Amino acid sequence: MINKRLLIKHLLSHNDENSFYDKKRKIDISFKEGKAKFLKHVCALSNSNPKNNSFIVIGVEDDDNDIVGVDFFDDSKIQNLINAYLSHPPIVQYENIPFPHLPDHKVVGLVTIRPTGKITSLRKNIWKYYGGSVFFRDGSMSMPKVFDIEIKDNNSKIVEAIENNSQNNIEHTLNGVFDFLKKRKDYNAQYKVFKEYFVVCWAGQKKVVKDEIFYSRVDIELINEQVRLFFSALDDVTIDISDDSFKIIEYVNLGFQNSNKYYQLEETRISFENNANYTIETKLLFEPPQYDKKVLHHIYNTTNALFEKLKNGLPFTKNEEADLKNLPVTYLICYLNLFHEAIDKLHEAKPYLRAHSEELYLLFKESMRVLRKVKYS
Repeated sequence: MINKRLLIKHLLSHNDENSFYDKKRKIDISFKEGKAKFLKHVCALSNSNPKNNSFIVIGVEDDDNDIVGVDFFDDSKIQNLINAYLSHPPIVQYENIPFPHLPDHKVVGLVTIRPTGKITSLRKNIWKYYGGSVFFRDGSMSMPKVFDIEIKDNNSKIVEAIENNSQNNIEHTLNGVFDFLKKRKDYNAQYKVFKEYFVVCWAGQKKVVKDEIFYSRVDIELINEQVRLFFSALDDVTIDISDDSFKIIEYVNLGFQNSNKYYQLEETRISFENNANYTIETKLLFEPPQYDKKVLHHIYNTTNALFEKLKNGLPFTKNEEADLKNLPVTYLICYLNLFHEAIDKLHEAKPYLRAHSEELYLLFKESMRVLRKVKYS
């Protein structure tokens, strides 16, 4: 069992990036250039390491290896992005690794790339890279190359030694449990042992809605590997624990005005096996609410009129201020009901919602988060 925090420290001890390890201050796959650069690095590391894992560490200063952290990355559909754009795609896992000196909302991102043994290439054009391009690592750089020889395996022994030196032990496990219980004692922190080996700590703020128990501000740590899952104060989740699994179902509150309803969005399941292995799998559960088209047309037109007032800086009545809070979710629901132009309206509204109030901007980001999860699935 690899302690991912130790693994990151061992990787950073190499100081310079190389053919099996890259480091980044941050990544942003919300736009084409960011997606393209990330795919290029994944492609290059996979091709340069046909028989061993390779890694990208995110949240580290390039010049002095200072661990500054990044925001928690909740996009569990990164493999879907890889599969969509790469031929012979490697298996890619993004994990959020906490470090004691970082604030609670910061982690270090660890991308682990497991190759297939075949040449990985771009499946189609993206940004300035052409479909069919093949990348390799040349020192610390990911470069396009023409190849006609067998890929050499130069790193397997080095990576194996690094992974072996990052194995967990009882001291690291106990320290991790005690640190978590101390840090999250505000929300009744708990732990559970699975299969006599794995330890999961968790804590969350409990609330009851119509006799159903939800949690927000949920922190979950798989202590053995220092892997963290996190759900913010804006999230509502249920937790189900059995002898061999820890299941989290994330809900989203959608609807118009007083007709809101909780809909299942995504399931994350940590499954534990008897052979000291575990898996973390996510599954989209979301079924968008469907509305009568005539009613929806009326709501959509009313929302467009409200948006025009917002763009023109006109004053709102008290009722219109309340309706304005429904603008992001209204455009989202309309788009999910095949009002295709509603997504353009939602994107257009972003700067105006941000300028109007922080609350409206948070509601916009929540709608975009739901949309992103549905899109990548």
